[in-house]
Amino acid sequence: MTAHTGRSLEPVWLVSQGRVVASAGRATSRTDRRRGLIGMTTIPEPLLLDPCSWVHTMGMKTTIDVAYVDAEGTIMRIDTMKPWRVGPLTRKARFVIEASSGSFERWQVRVGDTIEVRYVDH
Repeated sequence: MTAHTGRSLEPVWLVSQGRVVASAGRATSRTDRRRGLIGMTTIPEPLLLDPCSWVHTMGMKTTIDVAYVDAEGTIMRIDTMKPWRVGPLTRKARFVIEASSGSFERWQVRVGDTIEVRYVDH
């Protein structure tokens, strides 16, 4: 179980440039991907939506950072999205990472960098 309102999401590590930048919850079910971070006032950990190539912030209560990542793990785009916005369809994105605003800057992760998703052993 992760910090995302008690949902049972797969725990993963987000790794960039050989260092763990964050632990995250991986949403793979259609229901969990559609719910995303809607309704949360704080974001305790990032959410990885897999597969995903488009997000919105309808119903969100806080601004988030969004990274669109291709099948090779390369970050294609990073946006900061306020509530009630619609993000771009990014056709080559394999997954999306939603995180609290400022996360990618704090992690020193930029467009063109690689993000590796490592699965946590239980």
